[in-house]
Amino acid sequence: MGTTFPGDALKHKPAKANVKPAPSNVEAKAASKKLVMKSFCAWDGETLVLNILGTPSAKQDAIGKPKGNQLKVSVTAAPVAGRATDHMVKFLAGEFGVATKAIEVVFGRMNVNKQLRIHSPKNLPSVISKQLSQDNVINLP
Repeated sequence: MGTTFPGDALKHKPAKANVKPAPSNVEAKAASKKLVMKSFCAWDGETLVLNILGTPSAKQDAIGKPKGNQLKVSVTAAPVAGRATDHMVKFLAGEFGVATKAIEVVFGRMNVNKQLRIHSPKNLPSVISKQLSQDNVINLP
């Protein structure tokens, strides 16, 4: 007769199927916002998507030149607890003629590398309109 030990029951359990849980609403929402971009800006319907390289603690708030697939944006606020990003959103809201609520930080709230979505911008700074016209996709909503 064989001897059974308490751990034997665990050794002979069938393996569980490798089932991934359904993505949460946040994950599904983020996945639906992914946009392949050839430059620092692109339209997604009526929403302008911008890849930003932020510079906190600058002398003045300014939209700079493109650097690779990012647009340089400098702000005077210090990089403390996301305050520079909040200040950047307020600054860009004025530049694009929208409310701060119309600008969504997709990623990079606590990082210099950011992606912003600006819903129905009223104005386009010249560096952005120039890039969009080069891409032949300038369609102001």
